[in-house]
Amino acid sequence: MGKFYVTTPIYYVNDEPHLGHLYTTVAADALARYRRLAGDDVFFLTGTDEHGQKVQRAAEAQGISPQELADRVVKRYEELWPKFSISNDDFIRTSSARHKRAVVAMWQRLDEAGAIYKGMYEDWYCVPCETFWTETQIKESPKPGCCPDCLRPVERVQEESYFFRLSAFQDDLLAFYREHPDFVQPAVRMNEVVAFVERGLTDLSISRTTFSWGVPVPGDPKHVVYVWIDALTNYLSALGWPDEDAPRMRFWPADVHIIGKDILRFHAVYWPAMLMAAGLPLPRRIFAHGWWTVEGEKMSKSRGNALSPAALLADWDADVLRYFLLREAPFGEDADFSQRALEARYTNELANDIGNLLQRTLSMLMRYQNGELQEGAAPEAEERALIAEAEQTLAEVDAAMERLAFHRALGAIHRLAQAGNRYVERREPWRLAKESERARLAMVLFHLAECCRLIAVLLAPFMPVKAAAMLAQIYGHGVDVGTLRLSEHGAWGVLAPGHRIGRPSPVFPKRRAA
Repeated sequence: MGKFYVTTPIYYVNDEPHLGHLYTTVAADALARYRRLAGDDVFFLTGTDEHGQKVQRAAEAQGISPQELADRVVKRYEELWPKFSISNDDFIRTSSARHKRAVVAMWQRLDEAGAIYKGMYEDWYCVPCETFWTETQIKESPKPGCCPDCLRPVERVQEESYFFRLSAFQDDLLAFYREHPDFVQPAVRMNEVVAFVERGLTDLSISRTTFSWGVPVPGDPKHVVYVWIDALTNYLSALGWPDEDAPRMRFWPADVHIIGKDILRFHAVYWPAMLMAAGLPLPRRIFAHGWWTVEGEKMSKSRGNALSPAALLADWDADVLRYFLLREAPFGEDADFSQRALEARYTNELANDIGNLLQRTLSMLMRYQNGELQEGAAPEAEERALIAEAEQTLAEVDAAMERLAFHRALGAIHRLAQAGNRYVERREPWRLAKESERARLAMVLFHLAECCRLIAVLLAPFMPVKAAAMLAQIYGHGVDVGTLRLSEHGAWGVLAPGHRIGRPSPVFPKRRAA
Protein backbone atom coordinates (compact mmCIF):
# COMPACT_ATOMS: atom_id res chain seq x y z
CA MET A 1 0.00 0.00 0.00
CA GLY A 2 1.43 3.35 -1.04
CA LYS A 3 1.07 6.73 0.64
CA PHE A 4 -0.61 9.66 -1.09
CA TYR A 5 -0.84 13.27 0.09
CA VAL A 6 -3.07 15.71 -1.80
CA THR A 7 -3.84 19.32 -0.88
CA THR A 8 -6.02 22.20 -1.95
CA PRO A 9 -4.83 25.76 -1.39
CA ILE A 10 -6.00 27.26 1.87
CA TYR A 11 -8.78 29.70 1.06
CA TYR A 12 -8.83 33.35 2.07
CA VAL A 13 -11.43 34.28 4.67
CA ASN A 14 -12.23 37.77 3.41
CA ASP A 15 -15.01 36.40 1.20
CA GLU A 16 -17.56 33.58 0.94
CA PRO A 17 -16.89 30.22 -0.76
CA HIS A 18 -17.42 30.45 -4.52
CA LEU A 19 -17.38 28.17 -7.56
CA GLY A 20 -13.59 28.31 -7.85
CA HIS A 21 -13.17 27.03 -4.30
CA LEU A 22 -15.65 24.26 -4.99
CA TYR A 23 -13.89 23.22 -8.20
CA THR A 24 -10.49 22.88 -6.58
CA THR A 25 -11.86 21.05 -3.57
CA VAL A 26 -14.02 18.63 -5.56
CA ALA A 27 -11.04 17.79 -7.79
CA ALA A 28 -8.83 17.10 -4.78
CA ASP A 29 -11.59 15.06 -3.18
CA ALA A 30 -12.14 12.93 -6.29
CA LEU A 31 -8.40 12.27 -6.49
CA ALA A 32 -8.20 11.40 -2.78
CA ARG A 33 -11.18 9.08 -3.06
CA TYR A 34 -9.74 7.37 -6.12
CA ARG A 35 -6.37 6.82 -4.44
CA ARG A 36 -8.19 5.26 -1.46
CA LEU A 37 -10.16 3.10 -3.88
CA ALA A 38 -6.84 2.06 -5.43
CA GLY A 39 -5.61 1.00 -1.99
CA ASP A 40 -3.35 3.90 -1.01
CA ASP A 41 -2.99 5.34 2.48
CA VAL A 42 -4.30 8.83 1.74
CA PHE A 43 -4.07 12.16 3.52
CA PHE A 44 -6.24 14.93 2.06
CA LEU A 45 -5.84 18.48 3.38
CA THR A 46 -7.79 21.67 2.93
CA GLY A 47 -8.25 24.73 5.11
CA THR A 48 -8.29 28.50 5.39
CA ASP A 49 -5.73 31.31 5.10
CA GLU A 50 -6.74 33.77 7.79
CA HIS A 51 -3.88 36.26 8.12
CA GLY A 52 -2.85 39.31 6.14
CA GLN A 53 -3.68 42.92 5.46
CA LYS A 54 -6.74 42.32 3.30
CA VAL A 55 -8.34 40.16 6.01
CA GLN A 56 -7.61 42.84 8.62
CA ARG A 57 -9.10 45.54 6.37
CA ALA A 58 -12.18 43.47 5.59
CA ALA A 59 -12.74 42.91 9.30
CA GLU A 60 -12.28 46.61 10.08
CA ALA A 61 -14.82 47.49 7.38
CA GLN A 62 -17.34 45.24 9.15
CA GLY A 63 -16.49 46.55 12.60
CA ILE A 64 -15.28 43.19 13.91
CA SER A 65 -11.94 41.64 14.79
CA PRO A 66 -10.00 39.64 12.18
CA GLN A 67 -10.47 36.51 14.31
CA GLU A 68 -14.25 37.03 14.37
CA LEU A 69 -14.27 37.41 10.59
CA ALA A 70 -12.17 34.28 10.19
CA ASP A 71 -14.43 32.27 12.50
CA ARG A 72 -17.53 33.36 10.57
CA VAL A 73 -16.13 32.41 7.17
CA VAL A 74 -14.53 29.16 8.35
CA LYS A 75 -17.95 28.07 9.59
CA ARG A 76 -19.29 28.51 6.05
CA TYR A 77 -16.65 26.13 4.70
CA GLU A 78 -17.20 23.65 7.49
CA GLU A 79 -20.92 23.64 6.73
CA LEU A 80 -20.53 23.58 2.95
CA TRP A 81 -18.00 20.81 2.38
CA PRO A 82 -20.06 17.97 3.91
CA LYS A 83 -22.91 18.91 1.56
CA PHE A 84 -20.57 18.06 -1.32
CA SER A 85 -19.22 14.91 0.37
CA ILE A 86 -15.72 16.38 0.74
CA SER A 87 -13.66 13.73 2.53
CA ASN A 88 -10.73 15.82 3.81
CA ASP A 89 -8.71 14.22 6.60
CA ASP A 90 -7.89 17.56 8.20
CA PHE A 91 -8.84 21.22 7.99
CA ILE A 92 -5.95 23.55 8.78
CA ARG A 93 -6.46 27.11 9.99
CA THR A 94 -3.55 29.53 9.93
CA SER A 95 -4.86 31.14 13.13
CA SER A 96 -4.41 27.85 15.01
CA ALA A 97 -1.62 27.37 17.54
CA ARG A 98 -0.20 24.33 15.74
CA HIS A 99 0.16 26.31 12.52
CA LYS A 100 1.73 29.37 14.16
CA ARG A 101 4.28 27.06 15.80
CA ALA A 102 5.25 25.71 12.39
CA VAL A 103 5.53 29.20 10.86
CA VAL A 104 7.90 30.27 13.62
CA ALA A 105 9.94 27.10 13.06
CA MET A 106 10.06 27.72 9.31
CA TRP A 107 11.27 31.30 9.82
CA GLN A 108 13.97 30.14 12.21
CA ARG A 109 15.03 27.40 9.81
CA LEU A 110 15.38 29.90 6.96
CA ASP A 111 17.19 32.37 9.21
CA GLU A 112 19.65 29.72 10.42
CA ALA A 113 20.35 28.82 6.79
CA GLY A 114 21.35 32.42 6.08
CA ALA A 115 18.38 32.89 3.74
CA ILE A 116 16.92 35.91 5.60
CA TYR A 117 18.28 39.43 6.04
CA LYS A 118 16.86 42.78 7.11
CA GLY A 119 16.69 45.77 4.79
CA MET A 120 14.42 48.54 3.56
CA TYR A 121 11.56 47.77 1.20
CA GLU A 122 10.25 50.39 -1.19
CA ASP A 123 8.06 49.33 -4.04
CA TRP A 124 4.51 48.50 -5.01
CA TYR A 125 2.15 46.15 -3.16
CA CYS A 126 -1.18 44.64 -4.18
CA VAL A 127 -3.34 44.06 -1.11
CA PRO A 128 -5.91 41.72 -2.78
CA CYS A 129 -3.16 39.44 -4.16
CA GLU A 130 -0.82 39.89 -1.18
CA THR A 131 1.94 40.41 -3.77
CA PHE A 132 4.91 42.75 -4.12
CA TRP A 133 5.77 44.26 -7.52
CA THR A 134 8.68 46.23 -8.91
CA GLU A 135 8.34 49.55 -10.72
CA THR A 136 9.11 47.82 -14.03
CA GLN A 137 6.47 45.15 -13.47
CA ILE A 138 3.83 47.77 -12.70
CA LYS A 139 4.74 49.77 -15.82
CA GLU A 140 4.59 46.62 -17.98
CA SER A 141 1.30 45.46 -16.47
CA PRO A 142 -1.56 44.83 -18.96
CA LYS A 143 -3.16 47.74 -17.12
CA PRO A 144 -0.25 50.10 -16.45
CA GLY A 145 -0.07 51.28 -12.88
CA CYS A 146 -2.05 48.31 -11.61
CA CYS A 147 -1.32 44.81 -10.36
CA PRO A 148 -0.24 42.58 -13.29
CA ASP A 149 -2.34 39.71 -11.89
CA CYS A 150 -5.67 41.20 -10.81
CA LEU A 151 -5.37 44.60 -12.60
CA ARG A 152 -6.44 46.45 -9.47
CA PRO A 153 -4.64 49.50 -8.03
CA VAL A 154 -1.43 48.92 -6.08
CA GLU A 155 -0.04 50.83 -3.11
CA ARG A 156 3.38 52.37 -2.69
CA VAL A 157 5.04 50.80 0.34
CA GLN A 158 8.18 51.99 2.10
CA GLU A 159 9.11 50.22 5.30
CA GLU A 160 11.75 48.21 7.09
CA SER A 161 11.48 44.61 6.01
CA TYR A 162 13.05 41.21 6.25
CA PHE A 163 13.96 39.65 2.92
CA PHE A 164 14.22 36.06 1.72
CA ARG A 165 17.22 35.49 -0.58
CA LEU A 166 15.08 34.20 -3.43
CA SER A 167 17.65 35.30 -6.01
CA ALA A 168 20.15 32.82 -4.56
CA PHE A 169 17.95 29.92 -5.63
CA GLN A 170 17.48 30.82 -9.31
CA ASP A 171 20.02 28.32 -10.64
CA ASP A 172 18.91 25.60 -8.23
CA LEU A 173 15.28 26.06 -9.25
CA LEU A 174 16.07 25.92 -12.97
CA ALA A 175 18.16 22.79 -12.43
CA PHE A 176 15.30 21.22 -10.47
CA TYR A 177 12.81 22.03 -13.23
CA ARG A 178 15.10 20.40 -15.80
CA GLU A 179 15.43 17.28 -13.68
CA HIS A 180 11.69 17.16 -12.94
CA PRO A 181 9.93 18.31 -16.12
CA ASP A 182 6.53 17.20 -14.77
CA PHE A 183 6.89 19.11 -11.50
CA VAL A 184 4.36 21.68 -12.72
CA GLN A 185 1.38 20.62 -14.79
CA PRO A 186 -0.08 21.15 -17.29
CA ALA A 187 3.01 21.71 -19.43
CA VAL A 188 1.99 25.23 -20.42
CA ARG A 189 2.19 26.27 -16.77
CA MET A 190 5.64 24.72 -16.43
CA ASN A 191 6.77 26.81 -19.38
CA GLU A 192 5.43 29.94 -17.66
CA VAL A 193 7.29 29.13 -14.44
CA VAL A 194 10.59 28.47 -16.20
CA ALA A 195 10.27 31.69 -18.21
CA PHE A 196 9.54 33.67 -15.04
CA VAL A 197 12.60 32.32 -13.23
CA GLU A 198 14.85 32.70 -16.27
CA ARG A 199 14.02 36.42 -16.41
CA GLY A 200 15.75 36.75 -13.04
CA LEU A 201 14.60 36.53 -9.45
CA THR A 202 14.77 39.36 -6.94
CA ASP A 203 14.81 38.86 -3.19
CA LEU A 204 11.39 38.65 -1.61
CA SER A 205 10.14 40.96 1.13
CA ILE A 206 8.79 38.60 3.78
CA SER A 207 7.63 40.83 6.62
CA ARG A 208 5.35 43.80 7.15
CA THR A 209 5.05 46.44 9.88
CA THR A 210 1.92 48.26 8.64
CA PHE A 211 -0.56 45.75 10.07
CA SER A 212 -0.66 43.33 12.98
CA TRP A 213 -2.91 40.44 11.93
CA GLY A 214 -0.46 37.60 11.45
CA VAL A 215 2.37 35.63 13.02
CA PRO A 216 4.99 37.91 14.68
CA VAL A 217 8.54 37.51 13.40
CA PRO A 218 10.54 35.55 15.99
CA GLY A 219 12.64 37.97 18.03
CA ASP A 220 11.21 41.07 16.31
CA PRO A 221 7.47 41.23 17.07
CA LYS A 222 6.89 44.61 15.40
CA HIS A 223 7.21 42.67 12.13
CA VAL A 224 4.51 40.26 10.89
CA VAL A 225 5.48 37.29 8.73
CA TYR A 226 4.52 37.82 5.08
CA VAL A 227 1.27 36.00 4.44
CA TRP A 228 2.64 33.71 1.72
CA ILE A 229 5.46 32.43 3.92
CA ASP A 230 2.79 31.87 6.54
CA ALA A 231 0.27 30.28 4.18
CA LEU A 232 2.55 27.88 2.34
CA THR A 233 3.78 26.38 5.59
CA ASN A 234 0.27 24.94 6.15
CA TYR A 235 1.16 21.92 4.04
CA LEU A 236 3.70 20.99 6.73
CA SER A 237 1.96 22.27 9.85
CA ALA A 238 -1.03 19.99 9.27
CA LEU A 239 1.35 17.01 9.33
CA GLY A 240 2.76 17.96 12.72
CA TRP A 241 5.94 19.67 11.53
CA PRO A 242 8.36 20.81 12.93
CA ASP A 243 8.13 17.50 14.80
CA GLU A 244 9.94 15.34 12.23
CA ASP A 245 8.74 12.20 14.05
CA ALA A 246 5.05 13.14 13.96
CA PRO A 247 3.06 10.18 12.56
CA ARG A 248 1.64 12.27 9.73
CA MET A 249 5.08 13.37 8.55
CA ARG A 250 5.30 10.04 6.72
CA PHE A 251 3.11 11.67 4.09
CA TRP A 252 5.69 14.36 3.21
CA PRO A 253 6.55 15.26 0.51
CA ALA A 254 3.11 16.00 -0.90
CA ASP A 255 2.22 14.02 -4.00
CA VAL A 256 0.28 16.89 -5.51
CA HIS A 257 -0.70 20.45 -4.59
CA ILE A 258 -3.87 21.26 -6.55
CA ILE A 259 -4.16 25.02 -7.05
CA GLY A 260 -5.66 27.67 -9.30
CA LYS A 261 -3.35 29.09 -11.93
CA ASP A 262 -3.47 32.53 -10.27
CA ILE A 263 -1.28 31.32 -7.38
CA LEU A 264 1.15 29.28 -9.47
CA ARG A 265 4.20 31.47 -8.89
CA PHE A 266 3.92 31.20 -5.12
CA HIS A 267 3.72 27.41 -5.23
CA ALA A 268 6.15 26.69 -8.06
CA VAL A 269 8.83 29.31 -7.27
CA TYR A 270 8.60 30.65 -3.70
CA TRP A 271 7.60 27.38 -2.03
CA PRO A 272 10.32 25.18 -3.60
CA ALA A 273 12.95 27.84 -2.81
CA MET A 274 11.76 27.98 0.80
CA LEU A 275 11.96 24.21 1.10
CA MET A 276 15.41 24.13 -0.48
CA ALA A 277 16.61 26.72 2.04
CA ALA A 278 15.00 24.80 4.91
CA GLY A 279 16.56 21.53 3.79
CA LEU A 280 13.20 19.83 3.27
CA PRO A 281 12.02 17.62 0.37
CA LEU A 282 10.05 19.34 -2.37
CA PRO A 283 6.50 18.30 -3.34
CA ARG A 284 6.31 15.86 -6.23
CA ARG A 285 3.84 17.78 -8.35
CA ILE A 286 1.92 21.04 -8.59
CA PHE A 287 -1.16 21.06 -10.77
CA ALA A 288 -2.63 24.44 -11.70
CA HIS A 289 -6.17 24.33 -13.03
CA GLY A 290 -7.95 26.95 -15.09
CA TRP A 291 -10.70 29.43 -14.34
CA TRP A 292 -14.47 29.23 -14.80
CA THR A 293 -16.57 31.71 -16.69
CA VAL A 294 -20.35 31.80 -16.30
CA GLU A 295 -22.48 31.73 -19.43
CA GLY A 296 -19.44 32.97 -21.34
CA GLU A 297 -18.63 35.87 -19.00
CA LYS A 298 -15.93 36.25 -16.38
CA MET A 299 -17.24 35.78 -12.86
CA SER A 300 -17.34 38.94 -10.77
CA LYS A 301 -19.43 40.60 -8.08
CA SER A 302 -19.96 43.64 -10.28
CA ARG A 303 -21.58 41.49 -12.98
CA GLY A 304 -23.66 39.71 -10.35
CA ASN A 305 -22.77 36.31 -11.79
CA ALA A 306 -20.47 34.94 -9.09
CA LEU A 307 -21.90 31.49 -8.41
CA SER A 308 -22.41 30.40 -4.83
CA PRO A 309 -22.05 26.63 -4.32
CA ALA A 310 -24.73 26.73 -1.64
CA ALA A 311 -27.14 28.49 -4.03
CA LEU A 312 -26.50 25.92 -6.77
CA LEU A 313 -27.76 23.20 -4.44
CA ALA A 314 -31.24 24.70 -4.67
CA ASP A 315 -31.53 23.41 -8.26
CA TRP A 316 -28.99 20.62 -8.54
CA ASP A 317 -27.90 17.58 -6.60
CA ALA A 318 -24.37 18.00 -5.18
CA ASP A 319 -23.10 14.86 -6.94
CA VAL A 320 -24.39 16.11 -10.28
CA LEU A 321 -22.49 19.36 -9.79
CA ARG A 322 -19.37 17.37 -8.89
CA TYR A 323 -19.76 15.35 -12.09
CA PHE A 324 -20.26 18.41 -14.26
CA LEU A 325 -17.30 20.34 -12.86
CA LEU A 326 -14.90 17.48 -13.55
CA ARG A 327 -16.46 16.32 -16.81
CA GLU A 328 -17.05 19.55 -18.69
CA ALA A 329 -13.46 20.51 -19.56
CA PRO A 330 -9.91 19.18 -19.29
CA PHE A 331 -8.50 19.89 -15.85
CA GLY A 332 -5.94 22.63 -16.36
CA GLU A 333 -7.90 24.53 -19.00
CA ASP A 334 -10.48 27.27 -18.57
CA ALA A 335 -14.12 26.21 -18.66
CA ASP A 336 -17.58 27.74 -18.89
CA PHE A 337 -20.42 27.03 -16.48
CA SER A 338 -23.75 27.18 -18.27
CA GLN A 339 -27.13 25.80 -17.33
CA ARG A 340 -27.56 24.45 -20.86
CA ALA A 341 -24.31 22.47 -20.66
CA LEU A 342 -25.19 21.19 -17.20
CA GLU A 343 -28.64 20.07 -18.38
CA ALA A 344 -27.05 18.35 -21.38
CA ARG A 345 -24.51 16.44 -19.31
CA TYR A 346 -27.20 15.35 -16.88
CA THR A 347 -29.73 14.30 -19.49
CA ASN A 348 -27.46 12.70 -22.07
CA GLU A 349 -24.88 11.02 -19.87
CA LEU A 350 -26.32 10.51 -16.40
CA ALA A 351 -30.03 10.01 -17.03
CA ASN A 352 -30.19 8.57 -20.57
CA ASP A 353 -27.08 6.40 -20.44
CA ILE A 354 -25.85 5.53 -16.92
CA GLY A 355 -29.18 5.83 -15.13
CA ASN A 356 -31.11 4.14 -17.93
CA LEU A 357 -28.71 1.17 -18.02
CA LEU A 358 -29.02 0.63 -14.27
CA GLN A 359 -32.80 1.00 -14.23
CA ARG A 360 -33.48 -1.31 -17.15
CA THR A 361 -31.00 -3.93 -15.89
CA LEU A 362 -32.42 -4.12 -12.38
CA SER A 363 -36.00 -3.91 -13.62
CA MET A 364 -35.45 -6.88 -15.94
CA LEU A 365 -33.80 -8.83 -13.14
CA MET A 366 -36.87 -8.24 -10.97
CA ARG A 367 -39.30 -9.00 -13.78
CA TYR A 368 -37.68 -12.10 -15.23
CA GLN A 369 -35.78 -13.62 -12.29
CA ASN A 370 -37.46 -12.18 -9.20
CA GLY A 371 -34.36 -10.08 -8.47
CA GLU A 372 -31.97 -13.02 -8.26
CA LEU A 373 -28.91 -13.77 -10.38
CA GLN A 374 -29.09 -17.29 -11.79
CA GLU A 375 -26.67 -19.76 -13.30
CA GLY A 376 -26.42 -18.94 -16.98
CA ALA A 377 -25.03 -20.21 -20.25
CA ALA A 378 -21.34 -19.88 -21.09
CA PRO A 379 -20.29 -16.40 -22.26
CA GLU A 380 -20.21 -15.84 -26.00
CA ALA A 381 -18.48 -13.29 -28.21
CA GLU A 382 -20.81 -10.45 -27.15
CA GLU A 383 -20.11 -11.10 -23.48
CA ARG A 384 -16.38 -11.38 -23.99
CA ALA A 385 -16.46 -8.04 -25.82
CA LEU A 386 -18.34 -6.39 -22.92
CA ILE A 387 -15.87 -7.79 -20.39
CA ALA A 388 -12.97 -6.50 -22.52
CA GLU A 389 -14.65 -3.08 -22.62
CA ALA A 390 -14.95 -3.07 -18.83
CA GLU A 391 -11.33 -4.07 -18.33
CA GLN A 392 -10.23 -1.39 -20.78
CA THR A 393 -12.30 1.15 -18.86
CA LEU A 394 -10.56 0.24 -15.60
CA ALA A 395 -7.17 0.79 -17.27
CA GLU A 396 -8.25 4.07 -18.89
CA VAL A 397 -9.63 5.46 -15.65
CA ASP A 398 -6.45 4.60 -13.77
CA ALA A 399 -4.24 6.21 -16.42
CA ALA A 400 -6.44 9.31 -16.54
CA MET A 401 -6.43 9.73 -12.76
CA GLU A 402 -2.66 9.50 -12.70
CA ARG A 403 -2.63 12.54 -15.03
CA LEU A 404 -5.52 14.27 -13.19
CA ALA A 405 -7.45 14.02 -16.45
CA PHE A 406 -10.79 13.79 -14.67
CA HIS A 407 -12.79 14.45 -17.83
CA ARG A 408 -11.12 11.47 -19.52
CA ALA A 409 -11.84 9.19 -16.58
CA LEU A 410 -15.51 10.16 -16.59
CA GLY A 411 -15.62 9.89 -20.37
CA ALA A 412 -14.35 6.30 -20.15
CA ILE A 413 -17.00 5.42 -17.54
CA HIS A 414 -19.69 6.97 -19.73
CA ARG A 415 -18.51 4.95 -22.73
CA LEU A 416 -18.82 1.76 -20.69
CA ALA A 417 -22.43 2.67 -19.94
CA GLN A 418 -23.02 3.26 -23.65
CA ALA A 419 -21.47 -0.14 -24.39
CA GLY A 420 -23.80 -1.69 -21.82
CA ASN A 421 -26.84 -0.12 -23.46
CA ARG A 422 -25.70 -1.34 -26.89
CA TYR A 423 -25.28 -4.81 -25.40
CA VAL A 424 -28.88 -4.71 -24.18
CA GLU A 425 -30.13 -3.79 -27.64
CA ARG A 426 -28.12 -6.54 -29.31
CA ARG A 427 -28.98 -9.25 -26.81
CA GLU A 428 -32.67 -8.30 -26.41
CA PRO A 429 -33.31 -9.88 -23.00
CA TRP A 430 -37.05 -9.40 -23.46
CA ARG A 431 -36.92 -11.67 -26.50
CA LEU A 432 -34.91 -14.30 -24.61
CA ALA A 433 -37.52 -14.23 -21.85
CA LYS A 434 -40.36 -14.54 -24.32
CA GLU A 435 -38.69 -17.45 -26.05
CA SER A 436 -37.87 -19.11 -22.71
CA GLU A 437 -34.12 -19.11 -23.34
CA ARG A 438 -33.55 -19.04 -19.59
CA ALA A 439 -29.86 -19.95 -19.58
CA ARG A 440 -28.93 -17.25 -22.07
CA LEU A 441 -31.22 -14.75 -20.35
CA ALA A 442 -29.48 -15.43 -17.02
CA MET A 443 -26.11 -14.99 -18.74
CA VAL A 444 -27.11 -11.65 -20.23
CA LEU A 445 -28.57 -10.27 -17.00
CA PHE A 446 -25.50 -11.34 -15.05
CA HIS A 447 -23.22 -9.48 -17.44
CA LEU A 448 -25.43 -6.40 -17.29
CA ALA A 449 -25.45 -6.46 -13.49
CA GLU A 450 -21.64 -6.71 -13.41
CA CYS A 451 -21.34 -3.87 -15.91
CA CYS A 452 -23.55 -1.64 -13.76
CA ARG A 453 -21.64 -2.62 -10.63
CA LEU A 454 -18.28 -1.66 -12.13
CA ILE A 455 -19.69 1.64 -13.40
CA ALA A 456 -20.92 2.44 -9.89
CA VAL A 457 -17.59 1.49 -8.29
CA LEU A 458 -15.69 3.71 -10.73
CA LEU A 459 -18.14 6.58 -10.22
CA ALA A 460 -17.68 6.44 -6.43
CA PRO A 461 -14.75 8.93 -6.30
CA PHE A 462 -16.71 11.41 -8.40
CA MET A 463 -20.28 10.87 -7.21
CA PRO A 464 -20.07 9.17 -3.82
CA VAL A 465 -23.72 9.55 -2.85
CA LYS A 466 -25.12 8.52 -6.24
CA ALA A 467 -22.65 5.63 -6.49
CA ALA A 468 -23.72 4.44 -3.04
CA ALA A 469 -27.36 4.56 -4.17
CA MET A 470 -26.53 2.54 -7.29
CA LEU A 471 -24.58 -0.06 -5.34
CA ALA A 472 -27.27 -0.34 -2.66
CA GLN A 473 -29.68 -1.46 -5.38
CA ILE A 474 -27.15 -3.77 -7.01
CA TYR A 475 -25.89 -5.36 -3.78
CA GLY A 476 -29.25 -5.33 -2.03
CA HIS A 477 -27.88 -3.50 1.03
CA GLY A 478 -26.26 -0.24 2.00
CA VAL A 479 -22.66 0.32 0.91
CA ASP A 480 -19.99 2.60 2.40
CA VAL A 481 -18.21 3.63 -0.81
CA GLY A 482 -15.25 4.86 1.23
CA THR A 483 -14.40 1.25 2.09
CA LEU A 484 -14.45 -0.02 -1.49
CA ARG A 485 -11.13 -1.22 -2.93
CA LEU A 486 -10.36 -1.99 -6.55
CA SER A 487 -8.45 -5.08 -5.42
CA GLU A 488 -11.78 -6.55 -4.25
CA HIS A 489 -14.43 -4.71 -6.22
CA GLY A 490 -12.60 -3.69 -9.40
CA ALA A 491 -12.58 -7.00 -11.25
CA TRP A 492 -15.21 -8.73 -13.31
CA GLY A 493 -17.21 -11.47 -11.57
CA VAL A 494 -17.77 -10.21 -8.03
CA LEU A 495 -21.47 -11.04 -8.21
CA ALA A 496 -22.49 -14.70 -8.32
CA PRO A 497 -25.56 -16.89 -8.90
CA GLY A 498 -27.91 -16.68 -5.96
CA HIS A 499 -27.21 -12.99 -5.33
CA ARG A 500 -30.35 -10.90 -4.79
CA ILE A 501 -30.57 -7.26 -5.81
CA GLY A 502 -32.47 -4.49 -4.07
CA ARG A 503 -35.63 -2.89 -5.39
CA PRO A 504 -34.91 -0.61 -8.38
CA SER A 505 -35.46 3.11 -8.06
CA PRO A 506 -34.29 5.81 -10.51
CA VAL A 507 -30.95 7.24 -9.39
CA PHE A 508 -30.92 9.86 -12.16
CA PRO A 509 -34.59 10.69 -12.75
CA LYS A 510 -35.63 12.76 -15.71
CA ARG A 511 -35.75 16.45 -14.86
CA ARG A 512 -38.84 18.48 -15.45
CA ALA A 513 -38.56 21.20 -18.06
CA ALA A 514 -38.06 24.63 -16.50
